[in-house]
Amino acid sequence: MIILLRPIITEKSMKMASNGEYTFAVAKNAFKAQIKKAVAEKFKVDVLKIAVLNIKGKTKMQKRVRKSYQTGGFKKAIVKVKKGQTIPIFEVPKEEAVVTTVEGEPVVVKERKDILRRTKVRVEKGATGAAPTTQRKVITGK
Repeated sequence: MIILLRPIITEKSMKMASNGEYTFAVAKNAFKAQIKKAVAEKFKVDVLKIAVLNIKGKTKMQKRVRKSYQTGGFKKAIVKVKKGQTIPIFEVPKEEAVVTTVEGEPVVVKERKDILRRTKVRVEKGATGAAPTTQRKVITGK
C-alpha cells in the first residue's frame, strides 16, 4: 500500500518547512504509525511528531451548465522532524552570478528557482554603482 501520495507545496507549507515541519498528502486509510514509518524510511530522518487532518472535498459549479459537482477530499499529514534534519523535496537552491554592463561595471544577479522550477532573476547594483540607464536587464525563464 502506498502511504505518501505527494508533497503539498504551498506558501504556508514552505514557511513551515523552514521550521522543520513538512506537509504531505497521504492515503485516506493511513494512520500515524504508518506515516511515521514511511517518512523515516523514505527520507532517512527522525520523525518527532505527526498531525493528521482530513480535508473535505469542495462543491464547485460547472461553467456552462447549472450543475454542481463534488471534488474529492484527501488526508493531509504535517510531519515534524528532528532539528538539523531536512527533506530535500522542500529545499529551494539559491545561486548568484556577476554580469557586467557595457562600461564594464559589475552587476550582481541573484538567480533562484521557484517551486515550479521556473527561474527568477533579480538585478542589483554592483559595488561601483552603475547608473540605471546603463544597467542591462537579464530576463530568463517565464
